[in-house]
Amino acid sequence: MASGDIDTNSMTLTRYVLKEQHKIPGATGDLTLLLNSLLTAIKAVSSAVRRAGFANLGGTIGSTNVQGEEVKKLDVLANDLFINMLKSSYQVGVMVSEENEQLIDVEVSNRGKYVIAFDPLDGSSNIDCLVSIGSIFGIWRKVCVDAPACQDDILQPGRKLVAAGYALYGSATMVVLSTGNGVNGFTLDPSIGEFILTDADMKIPRRGKIFSINEGYAQYWDESVTKYVALCKKPEGGGPPMGARYVGSMVADMHRTLKYGGIFMYPATTKSPKGKLRLQYECNPMAYIIEQAGGKSESGEGPTLDIVPTDIHQRAPIFIGSADNVNDYLAVKKNLGSQ
Repeated sequence: MASGDIDTNSMTLTRYVLKEQHKIPGATGDLTLLLNSLLTAIKAVSSAVRRAGFANLGGTIGSTNVQGEEVKKLDVLANDLFINMLKSSYQVGVMVSEENEQLIDVEVSNRGKYVIAFDPLDGSSNIDCLVSIGSIFGIWRKVCVDAPACQDDILQPGRKLVAAGYALYGSATMVVLSTGNGVNGFTLDPSIGEFILTDADMKIPRRGKIFSINEGYAQYWDESVTKYVALCKKPEGGGPPMGARYVGSMVADMHRTLKYGGIFMYPATTKSPKGKLRLQYECNPMAYIIEQAGGKSESGEGPTLDIVPTDIHQRAPIFIGSADNVNDYLAVKKNLGSQ
């Protein structure tokens, strides 16, 4: 019930997770505590993003990360916030960040049963031009129970995720989350400092009218990608073309794809034969969310979530979005392979 403009019975993200927790016999609440710490980091990053111009947080720090990318001041701040908040949750045993070359171990006294991989600030190259950016995370259970952090903890396929989500810092700050029972979106209400359920049970359309890919790399694509993109622009039979949209921030591009349908592609190329996006903290979390919303995610050789990683910073190609659009690409690839 609402009183004036104040909702006196709003469904916050914490309340929602607690509600889901009570549906699971024997649930301990550990994942709820972990997500609460994650939300604190996301709120702090959201505040920093909006204050970046005033607080001199734009620009680079003059070094590159493990991916060979220039490190922005906000990258460092977001990474520190995520690490510190997650360690203090007492629920994480080991972490992987885009910004750290090695596994991030947790002190024995703070160690918990979950593993988390995250990109603390996706699309950070767009910070200075005020384009929407975000954070991405995936959570697994530790496999090396009662043991120090090991690579087997993080080298798990996406099928074993227990939760995944992303935060979008745009015209509003939104967290999109799945704990394996559908997808829900929560918008930050800055007046009370809480994420409120605004997009319940999100579903991606079966087919969309938008394709998203960086066409600047067209000369490096294989034949299947080249032909599929050509069909998006000029379908066989004379149908209307699909619209083209590409932000260059995965969270922004994927949020649009989830809401409106279509396909997002970041294929392998002759320059990046293993793909460009990172499997554990970009591809897998997004694939998990899209599949939970009724969509599909493929590497071109099989489902994204079935890839068994061999490196914590492994890269992978991705074709993700509405099931019919992804199937259209796979059909093109199959037909070319049979010729």
